Amino acid sequence: MKEYKTTQLRNIGIVAHSGAGKTSLAEALAFAMGETTRMGKVEQGNTLSDYNEDEIERQISINASLLHGEWKQHKINLIDTPGFSDFFGEVVSTMRAADNFMIVVSADAGVEVGTERVRQLADRYEKPRFYVINKLDRENASVEKAFHDLQERFGKKITLLQFPVETGPNFYKIVDVLRMKLLTFEQDGSGKYTESELSEELKARAQELHKNLIEAVAETDDTLMEKYFEEGDLTGEDLEKGFKQAILTRQVVPVLCAAATRNVGVTSLLDFIVKYLPSPADMPPVKNAEGTEERKCADEEPLVALVFKTVSEAHMGELSYVRIFSGVLESGMDVLNASQDRAERIGQMFILNGKQKTGVEKLHAGDMGALVKLKATHTGDTLCDKNHPFKLPPIEFPAPLISIAVNPKTKGDEEKISTGLHTLHEEDPTFRVHYDPELKQTIVSGQGELHLEIVLKRLKQRFGVDVDVEPPRIPYRETIKAKAEAQGKYKKQTGGRGQYGDAHLRLEPLPRGGGFEFVDAIVGGVIPGKFIPAVEKGVVETMKEGVLAGYPVVDVKATVFFGSYHPVDSSEMAFKIAASMAFKKAFMEAKPVLLEPIYEITVKVPEEFMGDVMGDISSRRGKILGMDSDGRFQIIKARVPLAELYKYSTTLRSMTQGQGIFEQKFSHYEEVPPDIAQKIIEQAQKEKQQASS
Repeated sequence: MKEYKTTQLRNIGIVAHSGAGKTSLAEALAFAMGETTRMGKVEQGNTLSDYNEDEIERQISINASLLHGEWKQHKINLIDTPGFSDFFGEVVSTMRAADNFMIVVSADAGVEVGTERVRQLADRYEKPRFYVINKLDRENASVEKAFHDLQERFGKKITLLQFPVETGPNFYKIVDVLRMKLLTFEQDGSGKYTESELSEELKARAQELHKNLIEAVAETDDTLMEKYFEEGDLTGEDLEKGFKQAILTRQVVPVLCAAATRNVGVTSLLDFIVKYLPSPADMPPVKNAEGTEERKCADEEPLVALVFKTVSEAHMGELSYVRIFSGVLESGMDVLNASQDRAERIGQMFILNGKQKTGVEKLHAGDMGALVKLKATHTGDTLCDKNHPFKLPPIEFPAPLISIAVNPKTKGDEEKISTGLHTLHEEDPTFRVHYDPELKQTIVSGQGELHLEIVLKRLKQRFGVDVDVEPPRIPYRETIKAKAEAQGKYKKQTGGRGQYGDAHLRLEPLPRGGGFEFVDAIVGGVIPGKFIPAVEKGVVETMKEGVLAGYPVVDVKATVFFGSYHPVDSSEMAFKIAASMAFKKAFMEAKPVLLEPIYEITVKVPEEFMGDVMGDISSRRGKILGMDSDGRFQIIKARVPLAELYKYSTTLRSMTQGQGIFEQKFSHYEEVPPDIAQKIIEQAQKEKQQASS
């Protein structure tokens, strides 16, 4: 295998809103680099990067895929990521491994919600990025509209590097503003192009854009600015050097043109990647999780590598996708997993083109590949030199947006299901699983309905177990709104020693979030001190089980203020039961109410869908807190009861033609409206009767 220096590597993450043509572009790039002999099509299910049966069936990317190829003595690593918001976790983890973001925009749709989301991710990781306006062979394609959209949303740093002579079916000529040349692409799909001089008509527009580019580059550097003022221009060498630096520091963000399925603009895109994009050696050193140490991307440094994705393959076991941030990783090495504090032996290593694997003996600083059969390593873990421990910051995954409860279809499958679900979580940390003892349900959570559907399908295929799904129960709470007092008297006479306990309780509401307070106000020893803890225990246990509908009681102050005892028959058990009886009676007289969890949601949608989305939120008993406009998008903040948010992501997607995204977080508990509370209580009583019969 040919080996590449760190300066000869380019790591590109391909990101976009769903449907912009990322996978087609990745396929065209791999074809241009000679990694495949014919260009596959998403519709035919034969692309390099979408090889999973779910991806082929649905014609969308679900998993991030690693591709590579050589162009002009450089190795280019590409990560093709999903655009569908259910799989955004894949984008988050794999983008930690990329040095540059290629953000693909569809020429007919312009900036979409997903474009914004990946741009924010590039900002979070402080990564250089560039835009590719794709699908310029479409009838209604417009570079002007897409470019205007980008500049309006992301500012004047956005700089047009190319423009088409014509769009639509006649798109095969591109004006290169940097080179001031006309690139004419072969119409046979080979991707080859010839350079020629510009006509007077094209030159006028190109010169204006060339001047804009020079000014944008000059503004990023004082020395260049002085030269530009003195000479009115920059030399080719100065422009090239300044442009590279401006891309690295994110002060200039280039925009290029392409039609991936026709292989137009793809080879010139590769030329741009090799010539102007930063190599791993140009990137700032990585810092450890504490921010106290750093490593430069160089072979001479001690090893630091990030496992950014885990894939399970039928015949191979687990494949760990890895990015080398410093040092060299070799087969047979003993390394430290700094995240788990476990030793690992490196076995077989591969470089990938989708599912195609090529064995390699070593991976240099800056490169990417896949490792097999690591014992204790999961997504997000750091592998490092055992003599120089170094742990990278963890990957911050998005919070879940949907939860469902799962039950085994077959009795006795519980353990298999638990093992399977936990393995699937290790592979995909945005999929989460936990058993909720209060709800008595196994809850699985993810980024959307499709996300969970695919995970549960994998559970069946790989672990041979099937589950039924149901909505998760809502963790309601019970509380009171008034004061009340009641006596609980437990008296039992049997042949031998009897049981006697008598406790008077006063209940008062506490402010929301006040929890529980117990007060011993007994005077004169009417209940001996040794039985007071039993009274409190009786109250606490009853609060756990609830009184109205079996939900935990919160925000109550309970005072034991009177009672009586029997010198022989009284016991801790008797006082515990008496306290429970008193609590239940007083609770029912103290204006009991049900509380429900309220979540704060932030919804981002294009303006045209705002009315529908707000109407839907209101129909879910939601309260709109406020609105912000963000370009042509609207951000709606609202509070909605959790009971009304089940499968909201699916509704939002269909209501906004896939353009809406949202986030949610717990806010507080609030009283359930009486009519709804009544139904919940009746349902709980019915379930209790069924359980006892």
